Amino acid sequence: MPINGLVVMTPTSIASTGTGNSSSIGANGKVTFSSCATLSLNGVFTSSYDNYMISYTATRVGTTNDFVVVRLRATGTDAITNYTYQYLYTDSTTVAAARTTSATYNQPYLYTRETEPLGGPLFVYGPYLSQATAFRSTTMGWNGTNPDTYDSAATHSTTSSYDGITFLSSGATVRLTGTLTVYGFNQ
Repeated sequence: MPINGLVVMTPTSIASTGTGNSSSIGANGKVTFSSCATLSLNGVFTSSYDNYMISYTATRVGTTNDFVVVRLRATGTDAITNYTYQYLYTDSTTVAAARTTSATYNQPYLYTRETEPLGGPLFVYGPYLSQATAFRSTTMGWNGTNPDTYDSAATHSTTSSYDGITFLSSGATVRLTGTLTVYGFNQ
């Protein structure tokens, strides 16, 4: 029987890529990663919980700016079709928004603009259920002068069950260093 509240979900395994990368799972379920171009968590979504929150902090390695995006995965394979996302970006007095359909990932999860730490929650609704999956995230960062935010919502319309998630760069090879923890919860 599921426990109420946020419950740490420990991945059954993780995989990462990138020059000089490393990743590990701590005894408390926290994933620590360094210099990762991709980071995949396997066996982290289960039938015990319908919804999940991923809490993270990360910094960029190098100087390339890019979005770090996510893909759902099942039995070690990423789902690369049927994502729709939209976002609202604020930076000082600048506000921008965009929407994309038929994408190969959920963007943006976070934007690597400066070397200061970024952080925020990513909510994933119903990934293990055989239905469309919804995402909601707010990322807070620093552009070197002002705080900035990315507020995004997305769906993955394939009605399959997914047990994992991959974090990767949308274009240039961005490498990240940081920590994350996945929590399961029911409504």
